Amino acid sequence: MSGWGDHLLILPILVPLIAGAVMILIGERRRRTLAALGVVSTLAVAALALALLGIAGTAEPGAMVRVYRLGDWPAAFGIVLVLDRLAAVMLVLTSVLALAALVFALARWHRAGTYFHPLFQFQIMGLNGAFLTGDLFNLFVFFEVMLAASYGLALHGSTRLRVQSAMHYIVINLVASLLFLIGVSVIYGVTGTLNMADLAGRIPSIAAADRGLMEAGCAVLGVAFVIKAAIWPLGFWLPTTYAAASAPAAAMLSILSKVGIYAILRLWLLLFGDDAGASAGFGGTWLLVGGLATIGFGSVVVLAAQSAARLVGGCVLVSSGTLLAAIAMGVVGVTQGALFYLASSVLGIAAFFLLIELFERGRDAGADVLAVTREAFGEEDEVLSESEESAGIAIPVGTAVLGLSFIACALILAGLPPLSGFVGKLAMLVPLLAPGEAPSAGAWVLLGALLVSGLVTTIAMVRTGIDVFWASPDSVARIRLVEIGPVLLLLGLCIALTAKPQPVMQYLGAAAASLHQPQDYAGGVPTDRPPPGEGKAR
Repeated sequence: MSGWGDHLLILPILVPLIAGAVMILIGERRRRTLAALGVVSTLAVAALALALLGIAGTAEPGAMVRVYRLGDWPAAFGIVLVLDRLAAVMLVLTSVLALAALVFALARWHRAGTYFHPLFQFQIMGLNGAFLTGDLFNLFVFFEVMLAASYGLALHGSTRLRVQSAMHYIVINLVASLLFLIGVSVIYGVTGTLNMADLAGRIPSIAAADRGLMEAGCAVLGVAFVIKAAIWPLGFWLPTTYAAASAPAAAMLSILSKVGIYAILRLWLLLFGDDAGASAGFGGTWLLVGGLATIGFGSVVVLAAQSAARLVGGCVLVSSGTLLAAIAMGVVGVTQGALFYLASSVLGIAAFFLLIELFERGRDAGADVLAVTREAFGEEDEVLSESEESAGIAIPVGTAVLGLSFIACALILAGLPPLSGFVGKLAMLVPLLAPGEAPSAGAWVLLGALLVSGLVTTIAMVRTGIDVFWASPDSVARIRLVEIGPVLLLLGLCIALTAKPQPVMQYLGAAAASLHQPQDYAGGVPTDRPPPGEGKAR
């Protein structure tokens, strides 16, 4: 990049930051102005994300990194933003979710409490900063911006259950933030740097006496990341928190757990790849075991869920566990499939959270119990005449759209053909079960876990669909275009991933190959660092 294009990297952070600050100055009385400014800012961020996606995609192999140094400080001493294919993909996912959630919120949720729009913009800023930063301390800063905004959004439209579950969410994430700081402090004390590229260069040459302490710091940092990724047994808070949040807030929260996944994927392959010397592969077994355990726990939550919102919370756990286990395999092809699965699951989960709001709000409290009672005892609400029986039941257009959308979400989250969830799972399994090579025990266990979780999700989805669209078909409320439009957008993107997977797979394959060659990242970020042992000035 050259000229004004050099500054594109910072704009996905600056635009929502400025928009959020202006919104606070405008005040809450001018909601239409706030809504218009929010839509313009989010559209601008989406356009920037697409531009950066194209810029990252044009880079040649071995030179896949673009760097922005704030204040023109050397990367080893100042704040640095780094763009590669993985960061660009996460920026696009964030902007798509933000646009869908914001448009959905304009129907009514942005009026349910105060400061919705500035909080929403600050959350976009935190997410984009976390994906672009090349420094561990600034990763912590952007994590905190993102989480602080998510606390407000999780409490938006306060109810007793929402406040109670959000408090659990806040406490857990504060503990994770404390662990984050402890891990970062230990790493800095041993290596003298927090720049990711600099760390990748220093870890192989760390003295044997200091290696244990450095790995302990990385382990503490990893615990903070897996808490945010909702790994078992540290993800018990997620289903309740996500189920209690408002629909647009839950849709945005669906990518927050993937920020932890992103950090693990970025740092584990960068710091503990094949070139890490004695530390190569550090923690990989724990990632695999934790991922498989999370798939199992998520499957239990899905099967036991008594509400659609809690069901989709379990699906978030299953997707997080699947991604952690896939990352732990350390195979380029599996990482490629995992990135495709990540995009599909994030879009499908967000669409389902928005969809739940549409078909649940028209249902009376206790409708589930009444439906079961009527089915068990043969009770009917009214006696249909012979003419009505012969005419059948008329299905409104809105109900048909919701039903088809529900089926699409069910197929995506269960990983059933022909939609993108199946494509992502297949792309992960093919490299593990390739003919001519003996699959590892971990590969077979992962295959079994994916099959069981898919079966469990299918059963739970069928049960929920029968309850909503069959047992009580008249309970579906009227829907507006501004509400169903974002759902159709997200599902349409999943269908597009299914219809044209080749260019997406090619892009993600290049991203995965770069991740497994950390020298591409480390070499693309000039740190101007002194040799190890010549001072630890930041």
